[in-house]
Amino acid sequence: MKVNGSVESLDVEPWVSLLDALRERLGLTGPKKGCDQGACGACTVLADGVRINACLALAVQYDGREITTIEGVAHPLQEAFVRNDGLQCGYCTPGQICSAIGMLAEYEAGMPSAVPESSGLDEAQIRERMSGNLCRCGAYNGIMDAIKEVSG
Repeated sequence: MKVNGSVESLDVEPWVSLLDALRERLGLTGPKKGCDQGACGACTVLADGVRINACLALAVQYDGREITTIEGVAHPLQEAFVRNDGLQCGYCTPGQICSAIGMLAEYEAGMPSAVPESSGLDEAQIRERMSGNLCRCGAYNGIMDAIKEVSG
C-alpha cells in the first residue's frame, strides 16, 4: 500500500487491523486507538481520499490502496483547528481533521446528509456529518468553527 505518499510493503497476518499496521508496523502514531470498535473516530484515516475507521479495517483489504494519516496531511484545517482552539487534550484531533477533510470532499461531491440543506454547509449539517467523531473533552465549538472557516 501507499501510505502518506510512500510505497510500503507489509507482511501482516490477515487479522491485523489497518490501525495496528499503521501504528505498530509503520510507527505512525497519529491515528489513535480509542474505542477500537469504530464508535469514536479517533482512528480515522483517508483511504483513496475517503474517510474510514482504521480500527475496523483489515490491513490486507487495503493492499494497493493509498492511505493518508494525519502525518501525511497538509491542509488548511490544521491551522484552522489551532486558530479556533479546536483541540484541548488533542487525542481526537488527528481523526477529527482526517474526518473533516473527508467530509468536505463528500459534501463537494454532492453526498447527501440526513439534515436538509438550507444554504450551503451549515452548522447542523457539519454536526451530522461529523457525528462519527467524538471529543471527550468538549472542543466541539472550536472544531465547528475551524470547519466552518475552511468550508467557507
